[in-house]
Parts: sequence; C-alpha cells; structure tokens
Amino acid sequence: MESYYDVAKEEMSLYGPDCTSFQNMLAVLIGGKADPSITGQLAALGAKRLVSMGKEELISYPGIGEISANRILSAFGIATYLRKYEKDEQYIVRSPEDAANYLEDMSILPQEHFDVLYLSTKNLLISRKNIFRGTLNSSIVHPRDVYREAFRVNAASIVVAHNHPSGDPTPSREDIEVTKRLKDVGETMGVDLLDHVIIGSNGRFKSLKELGYF
Repeated sequence: MESYYDVAKEEMSLYGPDCTSFQNMLAVLIGGKADPSITGQLAALGAKRLVSMGKEELISYPGIGEISANRILSAFGIATYLRKYEKDEQYIVRSPEDAANYLEDMSILPQEHFDVLYLSTKNLLISRKNIFRGTLNSSIVHPRDVYREAFRVNAASIVVAHNHPSGDPTPSREDIEVTKRLKDVGETMGVDLLDHVIIGSNGRFKSLKELGYF
C-alpha cells in the first residue's frame, strides 16, 4: 500500500506544483514520515504563517524532524529570495508607497529587521541590505554601517526601513531618534536620506518624512 508521501510525490511528478495542493507539497518536503493530519494542520496555517515559523516551532509538530524542518525553511527561503530578485529589475523608488511595496516581505517577520534600500541618482534600486535584527535602538543602529554600504555601491540616496511585528506601524520615540541621527550623518556624508518607512501588517506602513520628522 502506498504511503501518503508516495501519493503526494506521484501527484507532484504527474501534474507539477501548479496542480498540486499546498498540503501535498508540504508532504513532499517532509518526506517519508509525512502524516496527512500534520500536513493538513500546517497547510491550514497558510504560507505567510509558515514563513514566519522557526525551526524549533516546526519540529514541535509530530513527524517533523530537523531535516524536514530545514527543507521547509529552505523552500520558503528560496521563494522569498526569488521574489526579491524579480523586484530588483529596474525597480524605482519614487514614493513611500514604492518602498513599502518593495519591502512587503518584512510585514510577516516575527522579529524587527532594519533594512536599507540604496538608490542611484535616478532613484533606481541598486541594492538592499539588512543592517541588523532586533529591537530598534539608536545606540545599535550605527550610521557607519548604513553609509559604508552606500559608498561601496556608489549610492546617491537611501531609504531606511524596519518592521513592527506587532502590526502597528506607528513610530516610537526610538524610531524618530534613529531617523534624525541618520539624517544628520547623511547630510554630512553627502548621501541623502529620503525616508524612513515603518512596515506594519496588512499593507499598513508609515513614512516618517510624510509625518514631518525631517
């Protein structure tokens, strides 16, 4: 008798991922120990929830070991990387909305990330770099880390951004202090800080420039 994993694998082979259920794709990633009740639970969580899960949380589900968890994390990691790569093709940041749309992947992160978009004189995206992960603090965000990369890629301007895992993009006192510090250093270094965008959930974001903080 065929196992659930064998059935899912055969379906994938015959019909491809476009015609395979999300639950069965998870079964293929998990491997021979895939249990339909567990893959059903994971599929019900949805892709966005799974992306935010760490290895330890995945391993807490029966039948999912370290190898299976790594496969799931790698699969979602590759998908996220491809989305970022596709966006990089001549992406222009003309407004806070453009920056927020490009950085939408930050909205589902369980931890705060501070990223920088490096732009050309025509506001074309040159590169994106994660500066740190953790609670935003003016003593942790070093302008040298932000602007060193700007000089390396010959950027004319930057947009900085971080996410609020709570989902509420309202800026905190620390957010405002970090922005002012980076703005002052940027003016001295000759690299224009265009905006600081805070990413919330469900498409919500705040632009500190639009809020009048610089």
